[in-house]
Amino acid sequence: MQYTYLGRSGLKVSRLCLGTMNFGPATDEKEAFRIMDAAVDAGLNFFDTANIYGWGENAGLTETIIGKWFKQGGGRREKVVLATKVYGSMHDSNDGPNDEAGLSAYKIRRHLEGSLQRLQTDHIELYQMHHVDPNVSWEELWGAFEVGIHQGKIGYVGSSNFAGWQIAVAQMEAKNRNFLGLVSEQHKYSLNCRLPELEVLPAAHKLGLGIIPWSPLDGGLLGRNALKKIEGTRSGGIAERVEQHRTQLEEFGALCRELGEPQDNVALAWLLANPAVTAPIIGPRTLEQFENTLDALEIKLDESVLKRLDEIFPGPGGHAPNAYAW
Repeated sequence: MQYTYLGRSGLKVSRLCLGTMNFGPATDEKEAFRIMDAAVDAGLNFFDTANIYGWGENAGLTETIIGKWFKQGGGRREKVVLATKVYGSMHDSNDGPNDEAGLSAYKIRRHLEGSLQRLQTDHIELYQMHHVDPNVSWEELWGAFEVGIHQGKIGYVGSSNFAGWQIAVAQMEAKNRNFLGLVSEQHKYSLNCRLPELEVLPAAHKLGLGIIPWSPLDGGLLGRNALKKIEGTRSGGIAERVEQHRTQLEEFGALCRELGEPQDNVALAWLLANPAVTAPIIGPRTLEQFENTLDALEIKLDESVLKRLDEIFPGPGGHAPNAYAW
């Protein structure tokens, strides 16, 4: 396993992050336990979840499964850098109007306690804001997170789905308080979703945030089976997206065959080659999927391959403002 620092923090995390969103809705508890055991055995120490995973009336289910896995002991909790998120409604929190999506200090405090209980732990290494809340000031936000850190319940703070300018404001306000601020930004980023290269990636890299890409296969579009006509595997929106990007996907598939590597692992290797990226989030539904993904760490893409990938999946043209100005 390969490791790197999480942004400008001194915390080391694996170059792949285990995403747990499928645990509960798509992956039962037994299989989830097998995946997490295999991850730890492989040296993968970075796990990502969110309080709302399980979704709807089952929000919290994924954290509960992880907590049960920790409860087995064997050093499981000690071997994991645990990340979870706060923002959405938990439905059963009895907070009335304050349970609506948002990031008030009131909500952060209560939802942090809820996550700790479900996860059966007394601390979370990385507590992330799942979305931006324009109704809450940075004075309120940083005050709430500072309390959690001083209590030992939070190690570091991260953001998710922030714009570049919001990251800049967050770090400026943190500096004014002599506070570390954000150490990571979790963002949708892949070969087929390169808009973050315009503002988000350069802002994060400059200001000391590690990028944690979610949906690195763009919802399965860059997966090894995206073009296969298998009954029941593609329906609705994904089928339409495959047809929309068919030419690109065929060219991508041909390149991957030349390399002798599956498309999904090449897509992950492309992300890992970016110095702004800390760890893409992989979201296996089965142990087999997890084991196949580990091979991405061994793929090294040379400049000629990176150039061909740029031709197949063009980015925004570089960083702002050079991408659109002179």
